[in-house]
Amino acid sequence: MKITELVESLAKPLADRLGLELWDVEYVREGADWFLRIYIDKEGGVDIADCEALSRAMDPILDERDPIPDSYHFEVCSAGLERALKRPQDFQRFMGSPVLVKLYRPKNGAKEFPGILAGYTGGDVTLDTAAGPITFTKSEIALVRLRVEF
Repeated sequence: MKITELVESLAKPLADRLGLELWDVEYVREGADWFLRIYIDKEGGVDIADCEALSRAMDPILDERDPIPDSYHFEVCSAGLERALKRPQDFQRFMGSPVLVKLYRPKNGAKEFPGILAGYTGGDVTLDTAAGPITFTKSEIALVRLRVEF
């Protein structure tokens, strides 16, 4: 089992008990340091007290289970307004919302496409854009995230 999957299985029951939605878990290297991050959400938004509550609940479990043998920084964060969409249920939940699709390689001279999320099938994403609908294959997509419009 991957570190992120194990941590997610440990954090989800705690998040549920605290009235939080576990959005994502990542274990990433940034420079010389490793970071274990848990992203959370809840109706009305997350505040620092929510992050602190889950962090305090997770600390003893991480110490006991010790899923990561090396040194790392542990953070609990809000998923944020411009969160990445990764799972099929993320795409279904935010269908009709403004998003930004980032590609690995340019398509029609661009690597970023803003639009309204109009479809999701097997990893392929369809956007309604000012120029009309456009579909990106899963292999083209580097990232899809919500886009806040002011």
